[in-house]
Amino acid sequence: MASDSAQPVLEELDREECLRLIAPGGIGRIAFEDGEGPTVVPVNYAVDGESVVFRTSLEGRLNRSLLTAVPGGQVRAAFEVDAFEVGTHEGWSVLVRGGAHPLEGEEKERAVRVDPWPGGEREAWFSLSAAEVSGRRLRRP
Repeated sequence: MASDSAQPVLEELDREECLRLIAPGGIGRIAFEDGEGPTVVPVNYAVDGESVVFRTSLEGRLNRSLLTAVPGGQVRAAFEVDAFEVGTHEGWSVLVRGGAHPLEGEEKERAVRVDPWPGGEREAWFSLSAAEVSGRRLRRP
């Protein structure tokens, strides 16, 4: 168990460090409005420059909600990834906010590959452009 003598320090992370932390991809959470209120769902993702790419099913709530944008438009959304060690009370959290839009045609072909973990078809591809990126790290001094 962590010692109480060295209290954890909470530090703000700059954009570059946030993008470096999420660059390996994996699992994050996408937050969006689904018509019934704010909703958050886990997704597999990959980072493409300063955008987050993810896939979902064509029939899913996420796809239906994010397709409400006018063609060529975007839906405001947020994406969050974190990693924490409960035993040491250390870790980090990154939040990306911006506009999400479906990937189609050449844009989809050029996108970084995302391999979804769940079974079934995940043929709806999206990209969330990072308008705002923020993060925090909790660490021992």
